[in-house]
Amino acid sequence: MPSWEGKTRGGVLGYKIFILTLKYLGISFAYFLLRFVVTWFVFNSGKAFRSIYSYFRYIMGYSVAKSIVSIFRNYYVFGQILVDKLAMLAGFQQKFTFDFEGEEYLREMQDGGLLISAHLGNWEIAGNLLNRLNKKIHIIIFDAEHQQIKGYLKDMMKERNVHFIIIRDDYTHLKEIEQAFASGDIIAMHGDRFIEGNKTISLDFMGKQACFPIGPVNLAARFNVPVSYVFAVKESKSHYHFFATPLYRIEFTRNLKKREQILREAITVYVRKFEEILLRFPLQWFNYYDFWNPAPGEID
Repeated sequence: MPSWEGKTRGGVLGYKIFILTLKYLGISFAYFLLRFVVTWFVFNSGKAFRSIYSYFRYIMGYSVAKSIVSIFRNYYVFGQILVDKLAMLAGFQQKFTFDFEGEEYLREMQDGGLLISAHLGNWEIAGNLLNRLNKKIHIIIFDAEHQQIKGYLKDMMKERNVHFIIIRDDYTHLKEIEQAFASGDIIAMHGDRFIEGNKTISLDFMGKQACFPIGPVNLAARFNVPVSYVFAVKESKSHYHFFATPLYRIEFTRNLKKREQILREAITVYVRKFEEILLRFPLQWFNYYDFWNPAPGEID
């Protein structure tokens, strides 16, 4: 069963270089630098290259030539989004414009709630909306190995009312989650990745079977908080579009058979919305490992 290894490539030095570039040379020059970075990654990413090629070739049905061109475009958009994240965290929000579709649903989260997103687009811009809602947001992350990077960014995020909750083997993160919900805060996490050992449900996704973790929706059920499935995509150089679904309540039950059915239904709602956004913005899918089971190339 394909699973994510819990690691994200990148280092503090790269973040610092782009932060300095943004401050002194501007976003356009940072985008220019990306062309060189992207070219290096395309020829040195190995497994990630093969995985994203399979996505374009076998899932999206592109020709060989279009698939290869799409990989370059995908890497470049990914780089732009990373630069945009740093720009917004560094205080350059005025450089961007936003459409917030479904903002009214998040305003209904008076007593807190859970946002479930995906590695699609730039979901962190939700922080801009949550600032408008005057809500504290906690972001659940798996890549504990990169706490050094998170620590570097943490100083930049102090004024943005954002807090990271790191998933730990001893489950102490559950106490942080409980306290956040008890305070009426909002927690955000991804619903399209899992690491070995996580419980999953297999569903049809983009025409082929893929596994999704039950953890996010199970979390909402156990803490009795509403869920909104959210996605944020880059529509132009400086414009983003944020989508949020109506609030979804997930019943908690101790009946194991009924619980599985309830969680499957909740994940299915998420997956269908995910598909809808992905079909509109196929270049903004940033999961660089074999996501489908079996891998698409094996099916054909």
